[in-house]
Amino acid sequence: MNSDPGLASWLQLALTPGLGPATLQRMLRQFGLPQAALARKRAELGAFTTPAVLAALDSEAVAHAVEQALAWASQPGHAVITLADDTYPRLLLEIPDPPALLYARGRTELLSRTALAIVGSRNATQQGEANAEALAKALSNAGLTIVSGLALGIDAAAHRGGLAGAGSTIAVLGTGIDVVYPSRNAALAAEIAERGVLISEFPLGAAPAAQNFPRRNRLISGLAQGCLVVEAALASGSLITARAAAEQGREVFAIPGSIHSPLAKGCHALIKSGAKLVESAEDVLAELSGFRPSGYASTTASTAKAPPAAADAGLLAHMGHDPVDVDSLCARAGMSAEQVSSELLRLELDGRVAALPGGLYQRLEKGQRR
Repeated sequence: MNSDPGLASWLQLALTPGLGPATLQRMLRQFGLPQAALARKRAELGAFTTPAVLAALDSEAVAHAVEQALAWASQPGHAVITLADDTYPRLLLEIPDPPALLYARGRTELLSRTALAIVGSRNATQQGEANAEALAKALSNAGLTIVSGLALGIDAAAHRGGLAGAGSTIAVLGTGIDVVYPSRNAALAAEIAERGVLISEFPLGAAPAAQNFPRRNRLISGLAQGCLVVEAALASGSLITARAAAEQGREVFAIPGSIHSPLAKGCHALIKSGAKLVESAEDVLAELSGFRPSGYASTTASTAKAPPAAADAGLLAHMGHDPVDVDSLCARAGMSAEQVSSELLRLELDGRVAALPGGLYQRLEKGQRR
């Protein structure tokens, strides 16, 4: 099928191997729209790229890829959005290297709404995921669309929170739009396609590759007015997103954590370098210039502390909020290891305590259980 020659021309250029976004944009500045560029003699296009790329431009492989993309775009709820389209996200036009086109599945109108990126560790703690989900829900209910990358851990929690609120969520993929990665998030991806929107700049069928995700991260930050980091180690990919946000002139936020937690060190480094410290949804909303929350009931999301119930006296009173091991709890509570282990199991089953790697345990706040 080839029912849209304008879109077909965009796809032909974008799907040609070796013809990167920067080269494509130079061609467009010189010749105008893709149809005009493709109408030129190949010798003229040779000033922008190599003979091998020009050969690929007119190859059967590229023609087949174009037909596949057009067929995909013709399905209900699917779209290929080009730089020339009114629905192309305005904020992406402000970044240095906006993609020539975006594959989208779902509610494309969300791409024009005020958004906040929420990212963090794939190996998040239970408390970190609860914080991300609660904040995302509160901010979504305030009218912000939540942007993240569909990874395990904090990303998935942010998407769940976004879907639970009025603002919904945008998932930016590091694969083709038709590839769900990781597969454990397949159900979440399907829900986002139904009630939010999935987007990707990568061709159909593109598998997860290490080099894709840093590129994906610049779009996560680029779509949003700010970027909130929830739990990140010093080597976390989330810090790449935060750096991209700062370079793009976006606000950067971070939630602090325990000084003993490796997953707090990335957030603490961001705060030291100027990121806004976040304890509540209000901390974010106060910093987003020009954004007025709609229908928003004030909440302290991740930090509201319920008074302990009578049943929580005892071991929980000795845990504090930092991860702690069994031996330390024995010393603090004056209990035997067997008593502490039994009580920890009860609290874990009740959703009040989470077991962490390395034999550590962490208290969970009420109202933030999963």
